[in-house]
Order: sequence, then structure tokens, then C-alpha cells
Amino acid sequence: MIVYLMRHGETDWNKARRLQGQSDIALNENGIDLARKTAAGLKGVTFDRVFSSPLKRALMTAQIIAAESGCAVETDDRLKEINFGPSEGECFDTAKKDPAHPLHNFFCRPEAFHPTDGAEALDAARERAFAFLQEKVLPLEGSCEAILIVAHGALNRCILNRLAGIPDERFWQIELANCAVSILCAEDGELRILEQSKVYYGTPVNGRP
Repeated sequence: MIVYLMRHGETDWNKARRLQGQSDIALNENGIDLARKTAAGLKGVTFDRVFSSPLKRALMTAQIIAAESGCAVETDDRLKEINFGPSEGECFDTAKKDPAHPLHNFFCRPEAFHPTDGAEALDAARERAFAFLQEKVLPLEGSCEAILIVAHGALNRCILNRLAGIPDERFWQIELANCAVSILCAEDGELRILEQSKVYYGTPVNGRP
């Protein structure tokens, strides 16, 4: 079974380099265009099931892709982006430059990141992402050929990094542009990466914070 793990299209907050987290920001015009181009690039794939984060930017992307297969989109809260607490809406360049910022380590020393003020730890995000995969996706092996999952930059890295054996020190190693698709194979109840961060449009946008 092939699993297509996709990041959502661009939003105005992506473009402005603002922390989105679980803030519910819709796609901008370019984000819709990127999703449509990606749908065209995936036209030869018929998805048996489509899963998405319920946040607008992911759900809108999933709906655009799923329309080609005539497949309904199923949402799951466990696919939401990592929660950044009260820092959501801020420019992440501020967090990167200020060692006293509560999210400084998230960007600069992820292995030392300890969330405060209701933000979410990497381990917690990983745990819910893999619980989703174990409960909803891996049991479909044998009955489905192609699955689409549309989620978010940090959440998708939580999945890809664990599968690739990448430690938290190098959390941002994988570039994940808007609408980047990573192709996974599910076999005998295990996932492995076939291809990382494929884009179906021109120059990748917003690949790293």
C-alpha cells in the first residue's frame, strides 16, 4: 500500500513567516493554485481513502486533491499541527533570534525544546501522529492501494524523521515545502519512505522556517 503524506498549500501566514500551529488559517490564492497543480501531478493516482487535519489549510488542500478521485475527506484531530500556544501569530524569525523566546529552542535546538504556556512537546505530537497511523492507516493494508494524508510541516516531520531515523537535533533537516508530497510504502504493518518532499509545481516555497 502506498501512502502519500502531504503538507498543505500556502497561506498568508506562511508567506509572512508567522507561526500558525493550530490557528485555523485558510489557503491563500497561491496555496489554492499549488494544491491544484499538485492534484494535476497526482492525476494518475486513485486514492482509496483520504485523511486530513481538520484545520482549513489542510482540509482545503485535501479536498482539492481528493476531488480527482471522487473520494470523501476524513478528518482527524491527531493530524493537527503542533500547538505553539500563545506564540501563534508571531513571526518565527523573532523566536529564532531571541534566546529567551519560549520557542527559540524549537527552531534552534529542537532536542532541548521544553514547551511552556500550553505549547506542545515534540514527543506528544509524535505520539498522536503514530497513534493515528496505527489505528487508521496501517489496518488498511491489503484492502487499499493508495492513501492520502494531508497535514502540516512540523507534524509531517515528526513522522518522516522517526521513519528515517533522524534525531531531534536535526529535526529541520528535511525540507518540506507547501504541498510537498512524501511517498511511503506500508508493508507487513511497517512504513518506509520511498521518496521525500516531491513537489509537482515549480520552485518549492516555504520549505524551512
